[in-house]
Formats: sequence, C-alpha cells, structure tokens
Amino acid sequence: MDDQKQDLTTQKKHHTAKGFKHDASFKIKIGEFLRWRFKRKVLPPKVGYHTFNQTWFEPINLSLPDDRVWWIGHSTTLILLNGKMILTDPIFSKRASPSQFIGPKRRTPPALDIEQLPQIDFIVISHNHYDHLDYKSIQQLLARFPHVVIMVPLGLKKTLLKWGAKNTIELDWWDCKTIDGLTFSATPAVHWSNRGLFDVNKALWCGWMIQSKIANQTKTVYFMGDTSYCVELKEIARRFPSIDLALIPIGAYAPRWYMKSQHIDPKQAVQLYDELQCHSAIAIHWGTFELADEPLDEPCQLLNEYKANRHFNLLKIGGTFAINHIHSELK
Repeated sequence: MDDQKQDLTTQKKHHTAKGFKHDASFKIKIGEFLRWRFKRKVLPPKVGYHTFNQTWFEPINLSLPDDRVWWIGHSTTLILLNGKMILTDPIFSKRASPSQFIGPKRRTPPALDIEQLPQIDFIVISHNHYDHLDYKSIQQLLARFPHVVIMVPLGLKKTLLKWGAKNTIELDWWDCKTIDGLTFSATPAVHWSNRGLFDVNKALWCGWMIQSKIANQTKTVYFMGDTSYCVELKEIARRFPSIDLALIPIGAYAPRWYMKSQHIDPKQAVQLYDELQCHSAIAIHWGTFELADEPLDEPCQLLNEYKANRHFNLLKIGGTFAINHIHSELK
C-alpha cells in the first residue's frame, strides 16, 4: 500500500464547528418534509413492476475482459480497473432502511449476491444515507473480504471501524490517495448526510474520481455519488479535464420543490455530463428504490429525451460497459 496522500486545496469553507456544509445543500425543514410525506403518491411503472423487472434486468457476465463497469443496481456498481475490483456504495439488502421491516423496498433485485462477487479490492462510499451505506451489506462484505480497503469521506471512518473494517481511509474534498496503482480523489458534491436525528451533516459526502496510470496511459472513472446541481461543480472539470467514464445519478428527483436541493434530475444529469466534459457515462441511482415520487421508469424515459447523441448510456441491471481510454495526464 502506498502512503501517498495529497491535499489539493487549502480552502475548507465546507467545514463547520459541528460538521460540514455546502451553502446550496439541502436543509431539513420539518414542515416541508411533512408536506411532502402527506402528499406522496408514488405511481408504479407504466408496464407494472414485473414487466419492468423483466425489461431492465439481464444475467451478469463477469468473465468479460478489459477494464469495465457492471451495474449491480441503484448506485452499486462493480468496476474493474487496472486489474482491481472496486465496489461503489454497496447495498444488497431488501430495504434501504435501518430496519428490514419498514422503509423503501427494493423493487428490482441486485445483479448478483455478495456470495457471487469476485475478489473485491476496494469499496468506495459516497455518504452515509441508508441507500448508499448499508450495514448488513458491509457486514457481509467484511466477512468475505476482511482486508478490503474502504474509501470514505471525512467523518465516516469511525463508523466503519465500529462495524469491523480493518482498512478504512477517509478523505476530505480534493484529497487523494494512491494505493496499488489506483488514485482515489474525493470530489465535492451538493448533498447532506445523516443516519439518525442527531448526526445531521456530521460526516461529509462526496464523489470519487478513480484513476489508473500504466506507463503513459491514464483511465479516469468518476463516481458522482448523490448531488444536486451547482455551478461550483464545474471546478471538477478544471481539475480532471478528461473523464473517460462517469457514473451519474438520474433518479429520486420528484417533486422538484423538495428534491431539487438533494438530487439532480435527468435534464441536469445531461447538463453535468456536458459541463464536466465527460467522454461517456452510465446512468445510476434509478430503477431500484422508490425514494422519491417519480415512477421507476420515468428517469430512463426522460434521459432518452434529453441525451440526444451523447454517450450517456442506460444499462440494464447486470449490464456492463467498457472503460475506453482517452489520452490524458493524471491530475
């Protein structure tokens, strides 16, 4: 393991005395939350849940060669880069909740079970919400891969240590760490964090830039995590001017009056694709849990309307996409 760690900026305006913030991030207002909850009416997919599952699921094929990404479901992806396997925001549970009896129910199964995973070298976590940091999944992964390296944003290491993780590295925005030929950089996101009533924004949230460099060839994969839109995100493109593949969320956006400060919608996803100068992208964070009010099949329909001829791909759960090299320098 390489001990290299670099802080790419001296500005820490997102730090507070009690935790973290972003001026554009979601702020909890009980009145607005209750207004949303009392008026919620989640419609099923137009074709029904069964047909939706049949349409958007395919058997996973882990034997395919070369660097690539498989979509496991929601924001969980499996990335093969430079011979290393990386899991993003793993959730394999039936509910995105502290309890498996209540909370958002999984409507589409994951592409495979934890027991079917290949050897996992890294896990990256974007933030601590239950649909991104799932205790049961982490416990099962640690049982299978006790020495896996887990990358987390600032403030989450102590949680993973309590859960039994032996190799956890936490980074602040713009920090980076190089391990076994891969460089992980934590990038800003406009979101928030909590797992209970009294820990709001006490842990940071982030996206992850994952880069491999062999000789003069660099590949860059950007896992966006959860974010709302903000012009400040353009700074990511300045620091990382050649993103080969971006994993961009497109779901959990309705109603906009409540969700716009938490999640981008498909139109904004396309906007960020352009502003961050992505060479290609895969849509994530849709089709699995009903976290907001739009039907499960609406995000993909809207993305198809907005993306035109961009290489912004809609995979089926279990589907895969190759990471093609675009010449760039490691930043």
